[in-house]
Amino acid sequence: MSIIFIEIFLGLKKYIPYKYNGGDRVIKKEMIAMLLAGGQGSRLGVLTADVAKPAVAFGGKYRIIDFPLSNCINSGVDTVGVLTQYQPLRLNTHIGIGIPWDLDRNVGGVSILPPYEKSNSSEWYTGTANAIYQNMKYMEYYNPEYVLILGGDHIYKMDYEVMLDFHKASKADVTLATIPVPMEEASRFGVVITDESKRILEFEEKPEHPRSNLASMGIYIFSWPVLRDSLLKLKDQPSCDFGKHIIPYCYEQGKRIFAYEYNGYWKDVGTLGSYWQANMELIDLIPIFNLYEEFWKIYTKSDNITPQYISGNAVIDKAIIGEGAEIFGEVHNSVIGSGVHIAPGAIVRDSIIMTDAEIGSNTVVDKSIIAEKVKIGSSCVLGTGKDVPNKIKPDVYSFGLVTIGEDSIVPDNVQIGKNTAISGVTDISDYPGGILESGETLIKVGEKI
Repeated sequence: MSIIFIEIFLGLKKYIPYKYNGGDRVIKKEMIAMLLAGGQGSRLGVLTADVAKPAVAFGGKYRIIDFPLSNCINSGVDTVGVLTQYQPLRLNTHIGIGIPWDLDRNVGGVSILPPYEKSNSSEWYTGTANAIYQNMKYMEYYNPEYVLILGGDHIYKMDYEVMLDFHKASKADVTLATIPVPMEEASRFGVVITDESKRILEFEEKPEHPRSNLASMGIYIFSWPVLRDSLLKLKDQPSCDFGKHIIPYCYEQGKRIFAYEYNGYWKDVGTLGSYWQANMELIDLIPIFNLYEEFWKIYTKSDNITPQYISGNAVIDKAIIGEGAEIFGEVHNSVIGSGVHIAPGAIVRDSIIMTDAEIGSNTVVDKSIIAEKVKIGSSCVLGTGKDVPNKIKPDVYSFGLVTIGEDSIVPDNVQIGKNTAISGVTDISDYPGGILESGETLIKVGEKI
């Protein structure tokens, strides 16, 4: 048997051995990543009607999934399985063979892992752990020492190699990445109670009355034998989930479970409010989260786009402007994607305008999220009126936002109130008196709320 070592040159990262035995290849990776990217993201409303949450645009040029993928390659993790399910086309097209993240490898690299038909069954993923279980053969192929479990819907920078070093030093079977959160928000998360060595003594999933503010980030490192045993033991558990089933099972079995405390920027962009806020934080004079650090780059699929054009009459302050955008009006405190056209006389404030959207002349856009390829007519006003709850989904369409789903059309001369949602090709007859009142939802036939 011969062993060939190939160096992965990423700031003196790891050596990965390849073992050959005759014609059979046995591959051994120290750690592989399994990235869960199949969720619908229903709390983002019309933004995810036709696209998976990890594929939603962010920061003018990125998509949400760019962040965990970039973290992987920056951390020296060169084997990533991306588990997709809901509306995967945009996500699959964006990832491709992984070239932007240096994940186009002959051995390892990025692999798209959708549900597939087995010899005796065909099943959708029914939970986070069930999705991992259904890809057992993928993990066995690489026979790793450790498996990193990631979500595809968070904005953050983390060196997973530092977390792995903590896992090894603690002689842990399972390590959870955790972050301190305000106590009043802790009930939204799984929270842990630890001893002085950071060993987890108790784990509570979304407790009504939390006794700790150390929240699970949904990022786990498992020693491979422990993960494999847990998945096999709980394979018949309906909707098997890590927080509800796998972690409690490991605890009951006496496994060594530790909390790795992370104190950097981390944002769950699962709601319209948190998604809007995370984008707005990018354009602060000294941003909390810096997209442009050389030592920890965020990579993305870059299309060949013409340069942006800023008219001599345009007014711009505190904004991100994407490539190929044409700005003739005013942009204040906003994130503007590539290919966006803002016509003369238009004013955009405190808003997110995604790729290839068009804002008509003399239209005013306040505190809005406008998805890709939306067309807003001339002389419209978005974000007017009282801040009243949305009548259909007050828990989704809130924060005083106007949310417009991709490919939608809004006609000329209409006013749109706060906490509203629009999806589809609309015309003036859809707006009584030319107004969509605050709290209303306008979804054309065939679209989703």
